Amino acid sequence: MSTPSDAPNDTSRPTTLAEWLSHCERLHPVTIDLGLERVSQVWQRMAVTLGTPCGLDADEPADTTPPVVFTVAGTNGKGSTCAMIENILLSAGFKVGVYGSPHLVHFEERCRVMGLSVKAEELLPHFAAVEDARGELALTYFEFTTLTIMRLLALAGLDAVVLEVGLGGRLDAVNVVDPDCAIITSIDLDHMDYLGPDREAIGREKAGILRAGRPAIVSDPQPPQSVVDHAQALGADLWLFARDFNYSGDRQQWSWAGRHKRFNGMAYPSLRGVNQLLNASGVLAALDAVRQRLPVSAQAVRTGLATVELPGRFQIIPGQPTLILDVAHNPHAAATLAANLDQMGFSPKTHAVWGAMADKDLAGMVAKLTQVIDAWYCCELPTERAASAAQLADVVRAISGQSSSLVRAQPTVTTHADPMAGLHAALAAAGPTDRIIVFGSFFTVGGVLHEGLPRLNAPHLH
Repeated sequence: MSTPSDAPNDTSRPTTLAEWLSHCERLHPVTIDLGLERVSQVWQRMAVTLGTPCGLDADEPADTTPPVVFTVAGTNGKGSTCAMIENILLSAGFKVGVYGSPHLVHFEERCRVMGLSVKAEELLPHFAAVEDARGELALTYFEFTTLTIMRLLALAGLDAVVLEVGLGGRLDAVNVVDPDCAIITSIDLDHMDYLGPDREAIGREKAGILRAGRPAIVSDPQPPQSVVDHAQALGADLWLFARDFNYSGDRQQWSWAGRHKRFNGMAYPSLRGVNQLLNASGVLAALDAVRQRLPVSAQAVRTGLATVELPGRFQIIPGQPTLILDVAHNPHAAATLAANLDQMGFSPKTHAVWGAMADKDLAGMVAKLTQVIDAWYCCELPTERAASAAQLADVVRAISGQSSSLVRAQPTVTTHADPMAGLHAALAAAGPTDRIIVFGSFFTVGGVLHEGLPRLNAPHLH
């Protein structure tokens, strides 16, 4: 734990975003230290309000209440869900802020106000306020930065705030705020060292964001029973997919129905992938649940879903070859990625640039994709948590050997110093009608975005 001598005095206090982030990295001996005691103390000391505390009436007129807070937890789909809520509400004319993590390239991506990332200088007074309030408490990097961004959002004069859970839910830093509406997306096996060995245990942790008497939207079609049981024991207003809301569609359009509203003949969300209708369905249920405070028209829904953007979520960048960016970093997300690739048009070969954390189910990820990838470019990542390129390559070779077939040739496997080096190698080997997928950790996708969005041309086209 830090002591008063650890805290910078006025002359040595950080003055730039980079200095503050470096300061945050030094305060706590571990990266992840789940628990709300430290965060709650600092949040109370700062005396800011975000959302309506439980026990108070949340149905007063919107201009006399704090912003409506949505908290979003889940294994996959959180970022897409947050972006859809944000864009629909912006289309409806509301002032909206979002906190999400991690970032792809720049820290400022973690906080958006009115659809735009905040500027570094806008964060500085809020870092200072957290530093003043923490006293001797040693906050983790995630706790410190979360409190900083939540303070900014609380003081920004917003109508709605969307908070994305970083890990789990019950003990995540954002859970110091009582959400007006909680959303749980898909639940699967990830972060098992922290959240438990199975879906029931993980679901119980994620259900910790629910509040008594308030909407609890569950968009997972088969939620763990622990989520349902916790919501019912708590007295939350539970909305279940297929019971309280549902969707249907064909190749051209889709429709959604909830408890109070229905939307027909909608264009598909601009975020691509077979999972996005589930995410969108949960979003529309959440907006239905808070319709009294944030009324949204059908046109705002159509516009918001048709124009929403979120980098790195099955993001297709046209070119020769086509480039696909996806932050799939667990077997469940890898299975969705495989399904999305299968739904695309024919490509002679698929090249995969892959980097991942060592604590992930690496074999499980490869197993989901081995039948659709012809060449693997395993890369190093700039963090101690990452598996080495050699470790990733060994996993690919082992899984590919187990699933060998006479129909499909064994994939080629190479190692590279970083994601951009892997992308260059893939581009050198790819034909103009092939496709290259960059996937895995946020570090992997971010590693090819540092210089902007890549536009690919196979070498012989230059």
